[in-house]
Amino acid sequence: MSSPRRRTHRPALIVLTVVAAAACLALAWWQWTRFESASGTGQNLGYALQWPAFAVAVIYAYRRFVVLESDPEEARKVAEKSRVDEIPEGILPERPTTPSAAALADLDPRADKALIEYNRYLAELRAADAPESQSTDSTPSSKGTQ
Repeated sequence: MSSPRRRTHRPALIVLTVVAAAACLALAWWQWTRFESASGTGQNLGYALQWPAFAVAVIYAYRRFVVLESDPEEARKVAEKSRVDEIPEGILPERPTTPSAAALADLDPRADKALIEYNRYLAELRAADAPESQSTDSTPSSKGTQ
C-alpha cells in the first residue's frame, strides 16, 4: 500500500504569498488613483492593469510549488519535460578564438599591414601638430615633451 499524501503547510511561505499578493494589489490601486488624477497617463493605467497579473502570478507560483512538493510523480513529469540532453547545433554563437602567445611572437611587425597603416596615421598626426607647436612661444603644453 502506498502511504497517504501528507500535506505540509508552511506558515511563513503562506504569509509571504499573501503579503506579496496584497502588495501587488495595493500597487495596482495606487497606480489606478494616479491614472485618475490630473497628472495621470496611460502608463499609469498600464501599470494598474499589470500589478494584479503579478499578484495572480505569485499565487500561481505558490500553488505550483505546493503541488510539485507534495506529488513526486508530478515533479518527475515536469523534470522529464524540461530535460535537455544536448544543445541543438546553431543555437549558440561560435566562441572567438585567440591565437597563442607563441603564434603572436612569430609575427613580423614589418609585415603587419594594419600596424604599418596605424603608424603612418600617427606620423601624419604628429606632422600636422608640428607647425602648431613651433608657432607658439615656448609655453609648456599639457602633452608634455614630444
